[in-house]
Amino acid sequence: MPKTSKVVKKKPKIPTKNSPSVIKISKNYIPKDTEKYMCDKHKVFFKMKLQEWKKELVKANNEALYNGSMDDNSISADIVDQASSYTDKTVELKAINRQIKLISKIDKALIRIKDGTYGYCAETAEPIGLKRLMARPIAELCIAAQEKHEKEEKVYADD
Repeated sequence: MPKTSKVVKKKPKIPTKNSPSVIKISKNYIPKDTEKYMCDKHKVFFKMKLQEWKKELVKANNEALYNGSMDDNSISADIVDQASSYTDKTVELKAINRQIKLISKIDKALIRIKDGTYGYCAETAEPIGLKRLMARPIAELCIAAQEKHEKEEKVYADD
């Protein structure tokens, strides 16, 4: 009778709080150029920064929507008050819409951290750089690619 061998696949180890593969950083940690670019500490730092930013935006949007629904002056008899209220609501809704788009960009950045592409230019695959990421954590392009993109936008806008 021939022997059959059983192939056993190892399950990938998922980090837990007790396992040594979980990277912990202090609250006042700041990524340094002397560290390897996009090392685990950098990824954890930017992930925490993005998650905190997203949480603040969601909270601000919820408050704005709640408070906006409470301040309903559109039933005012004065047409000027109604127009003013309408304008205020329009501006507020545009701001909320911008923040929703920003939340979407934050989610995309968190996905890039997960898949290992965060911190690298989407066009050139070159490092974006810590300074740029500190200023704009959702950046997808390095400065050179971003400038090229903006010049192209300007050229097409002028047509």
